[in-house]
Amino acid sequence: MKFQLKSQFKPKGDQPKAITKLVKGIKEKKRFQTLLGVTGSGKTFTMANVINQIQRPTLIISHNKTLAAQLASEFGEFFPDNAVHYFVSYYDYYQPEVYLPHTDTYIEKETDINEEIDRLRHAATASLMTRND
Repeated sequence: MKFQLKSQFKPKGDQPKAITKLVKGIKEKKRFQTLLGVTGSGKTFTMANVINQIQRPTLIISHNKTLAAQLASEFGEFFPDNAVHYFVSYYDYYQPEVYLPHTDTYIEKETDINEEIDRLRHAATASLMTRND
């Protein structure tokens, strides 16, 4: 399925130049590129435009679950007809097992799995197998 960006906004300011440069870098198979911008400067919108131009499935990686959820929501709004999914660890809480040799104590791991996030993870992996967008 073709990626189709839906937005009332148009690239402005430095965004058109950034989009052109990033698309060119992808076509030239540059391994690393960086998009810098302050909060609220339109980095997500810029990347949505890049995705729309290159027409390739894209993995967006975030350093925390909160930002990952925000990005999934925003990309979902930009690409409502395409597969946009949220895939993060399904643990709300995870305490690994531990052995304390000085007291010969073993403490089992403790976990709390978020069922909704687990469902979203399954939807993401199913989409990988059934869709090309």
